[in-house]
Amino acid sequence: MWGLEKFVRESGLEKPLLELMRLRASQINGCSYCIDMHTKDARAEGESEQRLYALTAWRETPFFSPRERAALEWTEAVTQISSSHAPDDIFERVKTEFSESELVNLTMAIVAINGWNRLAISFRTVSGTYQPGKHS
Repeated sequence: MWGLEKFVRESGLEKPLLELMRLRASQINGCSYCIDMHTKDARAEGESEQRLYALTAWRETPFFSPRERAALEWTEAVTQISSSHAPDDIFERVKTEFSESELVNLTMAIVAINGWNRLAISFRTVSGTYQPGKHS
């Protein structure tokens, strides 16, 4: 997991985009620890509270760029792959905003946060204790 996380961090994808994607996947999975962590990390990186509050309803707001919308839609599809099967139309939309290598990197980031969510939930990691800049 740490190797995958290192790959994601060095992938060149924008940090704000990664935090939005991580937070959205964590919301879907109901991982309170990761929701707390990625909300705090996003705020520490300068993300607005308005966008964080609206993230669960991102489709109905004007606050997200086309690239962010594509990443969020792909995040939802891959996170819910057992029911969504990552539909072709979503795949085609995300390919208009991301190069082939960026799409690989984005998908690996989604895989990583889903793995972290499953670990944090399984081991009953307590939310509220995370402080930005304290993890490696």
